[in-house]
Amino acid sequence: MSKTGALFALTLTLLLTEGLCRLPYGYFQSIEHNGFKTEPQFQEKYFNQTLDHFNFNGIGNRTFSQRYLITDKYWKKGSGPIFFYTGNEGNIWAFALNSGFITELAAEQGALVIFAEHRYYGRSLPFGKDSFRIPQVSLLTVEQALADYSVMITELKGQLGAADCPVIVFGGSYGGMLSVYMRLKYPNIVTGALAASAPILSTAGLGDSRQFFQDVTADFQSVRPACSEAVRGAFSQLKELAKRQDYSRIQSEFALCKRPTSAQDIHQLNGLLRNAFTLMAMLDYPYSTQFMGNMPANPVKVACETMLSGYDLLANLRNTAGIVYNATGELTCFDLYSLYLECADPTGCGLGFDSLAWDYQACTEINLCFESNGVTDMFPPMPFTESDRKQYCYKRWAVVPRPGWLKIQFWGDALSSASNIIFSNGDLDPWANGGVRQSLSSSLMAINILGGAHHLDLRESNEADPESVITARKTEAHIIAKWVKMERNRLKQFH
Repeated sequence: MSKTGALFALTLTLLLTEGLCRLPYGYFQSIEHNGFKTEPQFQEKYFNQTLDHFNFNGIGNRTFSQRYLITDKYWKKGSGPIFFYTGNEGNIWAFALNSGFITELAAEQGALVIFAEHRYYGRSLPFGKDSFRIPQVSLLTVEQALADYSVMITELKGQLGAADCPVIVFGGSYGGMLSVYMRLKYPNIVTGALAASAPILSTAGLGDSRQFFQDVTADFQSVRPACSEAVRGAFSQLKELAKRQDYSRIQSEFALCKRPTSAQDIHQLNGLLRNAFTLMAMLDYPYSTQFMGNMPANPVKVACETMLSGYDLLANLRNTAGIVYNATGELTCFDLYSLYLECADPTGCGLGFDSLAWDYQACTEINLCFESNGVTDMFPPMPFTESDRKQYCYKRWAVVPRPGWLKIQFWGDALSSASNIIFSNGDLDPWANGGVRQSLSSSLMAINILGGAHHLDLRESNEADPESVITARKTEAHIIAKWVKMERNRLKQFH
């Protein structure tokens, strides 16, 4: 058995994670932080939210229950700021319990903390199980989500006697994009925004469609050049087996539940494997995590070391069986079509209702036409052009994407007239180059984190943190405190 085969075994194992196999809600009732089980400090509540903010006919005054989490443990009531997390594409508990920097900062600055769940995700389903039918799904838009957050902030401030409390929004990845958009669209409500790993440029169709998978490759190459070269070789071997239609060998090599029988099955396997590498690059934290994946510390390094160690496929599966069972229970083989869904996001949509919601967003406003080509990256050629997207989305959702809409609606790279936004990115994160990497003004600041993976700075402090993220958090804390002070001084002028 080749060394490269061993890497695929590891990637298949790591793929069986929360990000793709949504963990049950009960998982979030306790969480392991630095090796110790702790109970969450948030109260779970529901907000009676307007269903359609922009149409007074049709839906009329109908509402839905939008979940949010709140803690006033550190709040200086009536005067401390409000730290509001703009929830992204998933269960809000997952983000609340993996964004400890926000509560750490709340303890420093006496803030109220709120994590709001995005409509159509988690338990915030406007039409229940029918939310993803047509036309019910049509109310899933960025604009509706931003209006949700603005209405929630306004009404909760009134209920809590917090009318003069400055609001700072936080978000990571898509949630970071929403934080930027909140500051752009509702500066009357939001004083400032910390947008961590927010790819506001690439998702607006700006930049090179090859960049993302090139950056995933660079993460593995940076550990050892031989690592990325071995991955290329492994995909080449898989291609040769498929060309000979040696499907039984492929089934055996990759422990597949069913024998592949077509080129489409091999395409699906390539997508599943590429997605696993993507997850490892995104979640390349210096300590083990259970956020979006049951990952060991430094998973890219672990993968490369395993690949170059000489272990065969079966040995690799045995050595990582604990990861498989912790994530999936009794799984003994890999089902290509239940573990990975091809969708309008080439980096992966996940499974379950959350995956339907993200697929719809990637078919409407969020532009994710990324592709691998086997030349600038280590993956097999898997194009995903705007034409491919249009064809898929019309067939799946009866919609035609609007490739330029985010650039029109949320400014694209024409941000110079905005203010009070921090753009943070880690150099290990393949999403980083899709965001803002250079400061645009004294109040539009870019913070680049050496050795940082996907929104590492939002995570709670850990003894394994690189010095760069410790420094980044201190800088962010200083800037946010300054914004809060400036807003308080501004409000005093009106009293």
